[in-house]
Amino acid sequence: MEYFLQQLINGLTLGSIYGLIAIGYTMVYGIIGMINFAHGDIFMVGAFIALIAITALGFVASTGIGLIILALMLVLVISMLFAAVYGWTVERLAYRPLRGSFRLAPLITAIGMSIALQNYVQIAQGARVKPLQPIITGGYTITETMTENGLFAVQLSNIQILIIVTTVILMTLFSLLIAKTSLGRSQRACEQDRKMAALLGVNVDRTISLTFVVGAALAAVAGLMFLLYYGVIDFYIGFVAGVKAFTAAVLGGIGSLPGAMLGGLLIGLIETFWSGYFTVEYKDVAAFSILAIVLIFMPSGLLGKPEVEKV
Repeated sequence: MEYFLQQLINGLTLGSIYGLIAIGYTMVYGIIGMINFAHGDIFMVGAFIALIAITALGFVASTGIGLIILALMLVLVISMLFAAVYGWTVERLAYRPLRGSFRLAPLITAIGMSIALQNYVQIAQGARVKPLQPIITGGYTITETMTENGLFAVQLSNIQILIIVTTVILMTLFSLLIAKTSLGRSQRACEQDRKMAALLGVNVDRTISLTFVVGAALAAVAGLMFLLYYGVIDFYIGFVAGVKAFTAAVLGGIGSLPGAMLGGLLIGLIETFWSGYFTVEYKDVAAFSILAIVLIFMPSGLLGKPEVEKV
């Protein structure tokens, strides 16, 4: 039971990161019906920007916890701002000029942007992994028990608490943004019918650009959380995490924000439990197998709505 509880904590932490990335996929798909395959690399760029900012502010590591928290908040703002610029650039270069083209053209361009971002970071930062010394340490022991191999303690670290709490806060704020603000109303109008929304005075181009910006900012938050949690990044993490987050968005129901978060949590739990009870080499196979099974019986995903074609 103790081992199950530990894997549950680890799975929720990993799933929270996947969920934050998956929101970007599901928002873009909900409005323009396209998959932004460069979104995972925006997450990677956000992680590298956070690493550069942390390195520049490295002197606070030896000071009090208050300064460390302030420094991390500054790092978060910096990474979100820069990632937002990258997200806006991807929309302007890869999507807006091809919005009226056939559906495959923006997809190919987004894949090209993904490869370009990977190689850009590889050239700028090098191909080697970039480590980071632990910044947030410590935690709590939930329970201890004696096993055949000795004492086993269920640990909840401070960084895990930070990741889960940050995800809950961001999901709450983002749900309020979609439900209560003019931007949210514009996004919902564009999701239903872009042409009619434009006729009613909605600035469709600005709404889509802001959607990319917000999604990129959330990906940057996930990038910082990933960096603090694992302590190592490279230029390739965007592809792996992006595929997992896209899988989470499809599993939860592409186009559904709660579905994206639920899918992220499920993918994280599947990975950690499979790694803990079976073998780590096949954790990706397990995640994609569950996805396939769900889509066979529920093609719209867990919380997605069947797509109704307008005629």
